[in-house]
Amino acid sequence: QVRLVESGGGLVEPGGSLRLACAASKKLGSANIVGWYRQSPGNPRELVVSITYRTTTFVDSVKGRFTISRDTAKSTVYLQMNNLKPEDTAHYYCKARYGNLDVWGQGTQVTVSS
Repeated sequence: QVRLVESGGGLVEPGGSLRLACAASKKLGSANIVGWYRQSPGNPRELVVSITYRTTTFVDSVKGRFTISRDTAKSTVYLQMNNLKPEDTAHYYCKARYGNLDVWGQGTQVTVSS
């Protein structure tokens, strides 16, 4: 059974930065499609970024501010979030595809507030 564990969330002031990590209990390599999602109260879960071995796709609202990277040796995917805005406040989840199975983590809370 594969587990994903997110970390790195917290409270940050507008303009600040956070780096989220998504660590997998099973090898997570470039062949696995990984996505970071977020959900705030009253809103549907939103795809923030997805990464395949070939492409990376960001939602327009985070382009130029967020980047994603992989450390395949650690089976971890990172989401670097810069110039954070109050509207980035949400619970952030990662999802990884293993074959036909989508695995979700429990998420980590990001709050952007002064």
